[in-house]
Amino acid sequence: MPLNAIRLVSFDALHTIITPRLPIHVQYSQVFAPYLGKLDPDALKSSFKVALKAVQVERPAYIQGAQEWWHEVIRRTGLGAGVNEQTLESSLSRIVPALMARFSSREGYKAFDDALPTIQCLQNEFNIRTAVVSNGDSRIRLVLNDLGFPASLNPIIVSEEEGCEKPSRELFMRTLERVNTDIRPPIKPEEWLHVGDELVW
Repeated sequence: MPLNAIRLVSFDALHTIITPRLPIHVQYSQVFAPYLGKLDPDALKSSFKVALKAVQVERPAYIQGAQEWWHEVIRRTGLGAGVNEQTLESSLSRIVPALMARFSSREGYKAFDDALPTIQCLQNEFNIRTAVVSNGDSRIRLVLNDLGFPASLNPIIVSEEEGCEKPSRELFMRTLERVNTDIRPPIKPEEWLHVGDELVW
């Protein structure tokens, strides 16, 4: 597709324009430590992956809300890493808010070095509209703002708010509808390029 045929470029967020500042299991370990002691890093890494995948299947698109969704991921991560259940339950009221806050800002994430320059180039040099389409929750907006992404990276569409997830066609169609509320002539699907970190056929 020639560049002059593109009018909209959307990006996934995680692992495309932003990435964890430290590995997820390392950051979990740092927050867990004051309450649960030092945990085995390999066990924590493995249990997080298992917990995340299970909750994604059981509660797609953050059913019951992101706070409760992540509470369950964090709880299962601790249990899977061998934490005593009673000790864990008594500490979750402090651990969950701490992790939610960390992953709402630059404390938990950093931008890829080429992300901001690429977005600015598309907008300023080629007059291409940019947006975010993410299977994340609404904290993505806080993260992008804290990392200095421009307000013109808009709209930011997240599955928690839309009730559906990529690769669902519905999420992409909602994005296009949102973009076309303030642009004329409307952007057509064939004028739109989406950039992510996973190839879906």
